[in-house]
Amino acid sequence: MAATTTLEPAIPEHLRVPRTIPANTPPGFQPPFPAYSARFPKEVKGLVTAIVGVQSKEKSEKHSPEYKQLIGFVDKKQGKSKPRYWEAASVVDNRGYYNEVVIPYWETKADFEAWKVDSGFEKWWQSLETGSGTGWFLEVFLPSIDRFETVFSDNVEPEGAAHMRESVSGTLQEHVYWGSMRDRLPVGQTDTIPGEKATIKPKAAANGHAAETQSRRICVSGRKNLAMIRSGQDWSNTRPHERKLYLETMHPVLIKGMDFLRDQGEEVGCISCRFMDIIPKDDSSTDKLADTDKAFGLAYFDDLASLEGWSKKHKTHLDIFGRFIQYAGELQNEVSLRLFHEVMVLTPEQQFFEYVGCHDMTGMLASVA
Repeated sequence: MAATTTLEPAIPEHLRVPRTIPANTPPGFQPPFPAYSARFPKEVKGLVTAIVGVQSKEKSEKHSPEYKQLIGFVDKKQGKSKPRYWEAASVVDNRGYYNEVVIPYWETKADFEAWKVDSGFEKWWQSLETGSGTGWFLEVFLPSIDRFETVFSDNVEPEGAAHMRESVSGTLQEHVYWGSMRDRLPVGQTDTIPGEKATIKPKAAANGHAAETQSRRICVSGRKNLAMIRSGQDWSNTRPHERKLYLETMHPVLIKGMDFLRDQGEEVGCISCRFMDIIPKDDSSTDKLADTDKAFGLAYFDDLASLEGWSKKHKTHLDIFGRFIQYAGELQNEVSLRLFHEVMVLTPEQQFFEYVGCHDMTGMLASVA
């Protein structure tokens, strides 16, 4: 990036306050490649997203009948309360269970609450029983706008919450240095946002408690300053040379890092990590689900500092970071791979987790003794 590039603060002007906590930006820092942030209307005070999923032992080549129920709830014509945007994704977890999820987004909590009633979801959810061999989970995040930040390598195609954006920032200043994630969070200007260290069950342990949780409906309390990150990759529009380079040299390193967080995350304060494939919303035109060439990691950390610690110090993330710098260099920074992330640091009241008939390592159940 040329030294004359004009850089823009990640925090929009109306959310800036005098810092009592200094930024981590190195003096005169110029990011090696551009990144952008979603800009939301000034009147926006927060947003809502949810991970709504079904869990089963058998992987389906197409959408399972149970999953189609979930799609029906987010895709119905409910007027104003309908999600502004939703995604479909799936993963086989380290217990061998197949998880299909919808990830809807709403502009306000009022819209979310209205949707639960208008769509019939709330009545249906409360009627679910255990013992069928199918698990269901509902994980809801309601960050205030000062506890949410986004980064995109592309300033055209929106991802996730950016489908509700008003505009896009210019090239960001706070990017590609240790501590930049915290610097992009408006709340981080005046709050160190400390979390509470979690007692996390070893991910690789025998599943002695799986059957116990599969016979129960369990609500997990929110945690102080829980850090949630959804970090995505889209290689669907890469040129042949870059696609080959990504799949052979970048993606395997990423998978290794995600597998570490999934299987040994308790070592670094990661409660849950799912590396999910984006799947087609409509499966009616093919015999099996088509590849979308899109994926994302969804992880919950007990503290933003734990996420930062893994990012800065652990070999698996240093390998990801280092390999991407090499990857960009090999392409002379002409990168078609699209990357994004959205990060939330949430108060207990901004979280809701409920699990019906799920195994004991599903999402936040891993934090329950």
